[in-house]
Amino acid sequence: MAIAAALYSSVGHGGASAYLAIMALFSVTPETMRPTALALNLVVATFAAARFALKGQTNWRLLAAFAATAVPAAYIGGSIELPPTVYRPLVGLVLLGAAVRLFWQPERRAARPAYAPSLAVTLPTGAALGMLAGLTGTGGGIFLSPLIILFGWEDARKTSGIAAAFIVLNSAAGLLGNLASVQRLPAELPILVASVFGGALVGTWLGVARLPRPRLLQGLAIVLVIAALKLFVT
Repeated sequence: MAIAAALYSSVGHGGASAYLAIMALFSVTPETMRPTALALNLVVATFAAARFALKGQTNWRLLAAFAATAVPAAYIGGSIELPPTVYRPLVGLVLLGAAVRLFWQPERRAARPAYAPSLAVTLPTGAALGMLAGLTGTGGGIFLSPLIILFGWEDARKTSGIAAAFIVLNSAAGLLGNLASVQRLPAELPILVASVFGGALVGTWLGVARLPRPRLLQGLAIVLVIAALKLFVT
């Protein structure tokens, strides 16, 4: 999990899709998967968000445009208890989407002038991503950042800052939406938190600049696909 946290935090993500994939591979119950992923996401994304914010790499206005509807939607999504027969395939689809995102890295595209999207675009997009975050235990940032880059709403560095803060808000709202789920957190949570925090520390400090990050992310995408397939057949 530490490696996943390092890779994800370097681009402003919390790593929830990787944590869900690892838990799926070890057949962790859905009741434990969602709050654990949100809790670990909150730790890593908070550290990443602070790093980008201190460097002035967060577009707060654009963040607010998405978060205005994402946060309440994440709260509602977190309050909904999905049966395993629904939760597992839903998370499987999210993992497949995350794998596609890791294979396709739009931040490597040529930079172009940024422009602000209208509220007619950001509000429904934020609501959809927030609901998905609350229901599945993800933060939504892994899907928000490619949209921002693809449509030229912000540059790559500020996109990472937006994604990190977006994940923090959604993860916190998702946990608050179902405080009872916190009681299902595993006893090993302190060890997991220490692991992902260490990974985030390395990832945000070095930016994984000395590692072949595109290839590592693609390798992680393969793990997500395997975990997704396991969720579909169990």
